[in-house]
Amino acid sequence: MNKLTFKGSWTEAKGKLKQKYAQLTDDDLTYSEGQDDEFLGRLEKKLGQAKDQIRKVIADL
Repeated sequence: MNKLTFKGSWTEAKGKLKQKYAQLTDDDLTYSEGQDDEFLGRLEKKLGQAKDQIRKVIADL
């Protein structure tokens, strides 16, 4: 999976991620098109999970 995918709008996805992981901030969840690796790297560092795990969580939202 090269491209980050999620169901619905990104605003909804951000809300669900913040509910699931209370330590995430709006800055952590700032996503720009084409910046998948940078975004996943921030979440990987903050959550202590591998990028593949984070991709799966986001895809399952």
